[in-house]
Amino acid sequence: MRKLFFALLTLNFICLFSCSDGDIIDVELDFDGNYSACQGIKGLVLYKTKSAPSESLSVIITSLAIDDLLAVGDDNTLITEKTGTLNYRTYSNTKITGTDLFCKDIPSSDINIVNDYESSCEATFTTILTEDDNDGIPAALEDENLDGDNNPATNPTDTDKDGLPNYLDEDDDGDNVLTKDENPDPNGDGNLSDAQNTDGIGLPDYLEPDDDGDGVLTRDEETNTQDQNPKNDITNSDIGPDYLNKDVANTDTPATKYRKHTISKTYIVTLTIKGISIDILSQDEQSFGTLSDSNIGSNFKSRTETPAFN
Repeated sequence: MRKLFFALLTLNFICLFSCSDGDIIDVELDFDGNYSACQGIKGLVLYKTKSAPSESLSVIITSLAIDDLLAVGDDNTLITEKTGTLNYRTYSNTKITGTDLFCKDIPSSDINIVNDYESSCEATFTTILTEDDNDGIPAALEDENLDGDNNPATNPTDTDKDGLPNYLDEDDDGDNVLTKDENPDPNGDGNLSDAQNTDGIGLPDYLEPDDDGDGVLTRDEETNTQDQNPKNDITNSDIGPDYLNKDVANTDTPATKYRKHTISKTYIVTLTIKGISIDILSQDEQSFGTLSDSNIGSNFKSRTETPAFN
């Protein structure tokens, strides 16, 4: 009995010793679903960080810039595949920031890297561009009423024939009053059947070039100044702007051009990493997430159009 007890004790000791061996590590990456990017010295840097514990996951890809990821085609989709270098790092710092680590020519001297694991990898970016005029009407609904296919990208509707389809046109009917100011969806339920219709006939105001039905185009009812804004031309303040007052039909100052339009552009850039070869990691493929802070210039966030006047 004593010999058996000694044998069991020895076996337990060997097991405890082996299981505490510091070389046996199996790390599963657990970062936020978004990643950031900046242009570094060696190329485009994609990164994510976290604290408690302080860790970072980054990918450097040479010969690649943010602009390359935004050069979508006619279908507003782009797939980009590149070879890069992945680094998984741990730090002794209580808190770290990605801008200090990856976006400066010389990282902060206060950063103390404890472990730095490196691997080549294959990066696949999927970029999807969404353009919208933010006029209060979903893009699909801006196509629904006229050609019925519910897809603004195919055979798009252009009510005022100004060269901008309705889903990109802040002023669908070309009357120089923004669609969002013509109450296309008063209760915000996505049903446009209750859209404002001042003259009570025909099309709602946001699709009607003569809102009050007085025979003068809304965009021409500028009694004070030709500033492409009929909303501030008011003869009778009790009723409101002249373009909504059928008793005022002033044709002395017809419009000479359309107001400028701003179109928002939203890029969703997701990234998947494959071919990771780091012994301590439990996976060789990683969904890196969605680009959240790319330092993209304002040119990529919106564009301004001046429609052709007719």
